[in-house]
Amino acid sequence: MGKPLTEQELHNLAMNIVGRQLEADGFEFMAVNSKPKRDPQYVCLKDKILHFIVVRNVHFPENPNTYDEGLMRRVKNHAEKFEAKTYFAGVGLSNALDQKLPVYLNEEYIVEYQGLIEI
Repeated sequence: MGKPLTEQELHNLAMNIVGRQLEADGFEFMAVNSKPKRDPQYVCLKDKILHFIVVRNVHFPENPNTYDEGLMRRVKNHAEKFEAKTYFAGVGLSNALDQKLPVYLNEEYIVEYQGLIEI
C-alpha cells in the first residue's frame, strides 16, 4: 500500500480536476486560492461576468453535490457585491479498489464530479 493522500493533497487534486474543466470551458482565472476553507477557491471571468467558485473534496460515501448552505450563502452575498455568479464544485474522490480505503499516492482513484452547481 502507498501513502494515503493528506487533506491538502486531496484538496489540490480536486482543485486540479475543477481547474482543468474551467480552462476547457473558457474561463479566465483572475485569482486562485488553494488553501482549504479560504473561499472562493477560484475567481474567474467568462463572457465579461465574474464567477466565484467554491471547491470541496468530498469523502465517500458523502454526496459531492451536497454543500454547506450557510457557507454558500456567505460566499454568494460577497459575490453579489462584485455582481459575480456563485458556484459550488464538489469533487468525490475515492480509492478505485475499495471505496472505504483512503486514496493513496500513485494509485488509481475514482472521481465523481458533476460540474458546477449554481447557487
